[in-house]
Amino acid sequence: MKQLGEILLEEGLVTEDELLRALDEQIARGTSLGRVLVELGVLTENQLVAALAHQVGMRFVDLDDYAVDRKAVSCVPGSLCQRYTVLPIGFENGSLLLAMADPGNVLALDDVRQVAQMPVQPVVSTHENLSRALERYIRADGEMDDLANALSEEQQEEEIDLSMLGDSATDDAPIVRYVILVVTQAIKDRASDIHIEPTEHDLRVRYRIDGVLHEMQKSPKSTQNAVTSRIKILADIDIAEKRKPQDGRMSVTHNGRKIDLRVATLPTVWGEKIVMRILDNSTASLDLRDLSFGEKNLEIYKESYSKPYGMILVTGPTGSGKSTSLYATLNAVSKPEINVITVEDPVEYRLPGINQVQVNPKAGLTFASALRSILRSDPDVVLIGEIRDHETAQIAIEAALTGHLVLSTLHTNDAPSAITRLTEMGIEPFLVGSALDCVVAQRLARKLCDKCKEPYQPTERELLSANFPWVPGEEFPQLYRPGGCATCSGTGYRGRLALHEVMQVNEHIERLAVSRSSAAEISETAQKAGMYTLREDGWMKVIEGRTSIEEVLRVVA
Repeated sequence: MKQLGEILLEEGLVTEDELLRALDEQIARGTSLGRVLVELGVLTENQLVAALAHQVGMRFVDLDDYAVDRKAVSCVPGSLCQRYTVLPIGFENGSLLLAMADPGNVLALDDVRQVAQMPVQPVVSTHENLSRALERYIRADGEMDDLANALSEEQQEEEIDLSMLGDSATDDAPIVRYVILVVTQAIKDRASDIHIEPTEHDLRVRYRIDGVLHEMQKSPKSTQNAVTSRIKILADIDIAEKRKPQDGRMSVTHNGRKIDLRVATLPTVWGEKIVMRILDNSTASLDLRDLSFGEKNLEIYKESYSKPYGMILVTGPTGSGKSTSLYATLNAVSKPEINVITVEDPVEYRLPGINQVQVNPKAGLTFASALRSILRSDPDVVLIGEIRDHETAQIAIEAALTGHLVLSTLHTNDAPSAITRLTEMGIEPFLVGSALDCVVAQRLARKLCDKCKEPYQPTERELLSANFPWVPGEEFPQLYRPGGCATCSGTGYRGRLALHEVMQVNEHIERLAVSRSSAAEISETAQKAGMYTLREDGWMKVIEGRTSIEEVLRVVA
């Protein structure tokens, strides 16, 4: 068996000098080498346990990053998991994977094998990792089940007075604790949305994590009215109205930070479905450098938003990150000495120091009417959530021409199409050419998982069929493709990054706009001036090993 020091040197976790110093300390302290290295700050607890697992030929699992299979968790009673500090985390080759801090505990292995009625394969994790995971998968889920059952029994014993579910409801009431637990668990799991869906026989809770929905909880059908009403009261939505969709907003405090949730109700055949969008305000404080802009694209974009006037458009389909880019731009331009006003539908993130207006068509406050009022409020920078019609477009163009910096979004497939879209809305071409300064088209592509991405050399056929920028006869580039591990739930991807097409409106493009040229002609001219297309920006990110050829082809036509 290899010595621990050899393993640590081979894996580059320690230098020879650090190891020699630790060996001296080990003799002086009379403790283990691994513990000395952790106390000196050379290794983390996870790195030490991983190296010790390697030493005895076992696998180490970091449960903070591991996608635990809930079906595996349900194979073993929670009381048994907590007694031995073990957690079933998945299935592999017909065996139950069992995370353990002490893989030598034969009694624990035997008991789990007997209860699960299948072979058990132990893997190693740290005690801290396991404690957090047990808190998450055993205690929290168990508490949610208990609350759902308590709530169901309460409903069966007597009908709950829905008016008592408001702010005056006690914190220890099952309904209050249940809703709080559903929301806080979603935040811990990095979910972007919570779906609470009534079905024929039960109430289902699903979280959207990394763009995919995961079923988390099923509660008795009898809990439906109380859960729905509690959420509607918190979001200031009319609980008596169940026949039409409604919108609201609520806030929670989690680990000392305030998180807003946008709540939407939708009547279905089995009752009202509720979707809560989790709006983490840290997204609103992003820096443009966090949005995966290429160096040249960021330089062009910065030049545009640094000007005192003109129009900047961000284009792309729904869900392509347009709002995030605009908020990051506002963070870059916002200063105490300038007046920034936004008009949005709805206001997703509350930004400090910025005046935000939410449209209300029922009250007559549309994008166009709000924009007229905004222009009478002495703004320096105006953000319009979306240009949807001729009237809004006309006022926005005029604002850009009269000394305001105007930021907005538009639904087009690429940057050059924004010019033709505005003229199709009835805006005079010469006004479009004069007012528009920059157009950014963007898409969101999945990011390769850093833990399992695989280097490979593509074939000539693969490169040519994808129109990859490679000339036959040149050396094949080293690219990366998705692997598949527990961290990314076997998909090979974890997280997303943006692909950008940044078009600066120069004199040539302005002339093409005035002459009503096609988007194809504008695109050709922009590319000659140095614009990278969405696909070209994608290829650069493929070469950098951040995404794959398949993913770029999936999101860019």
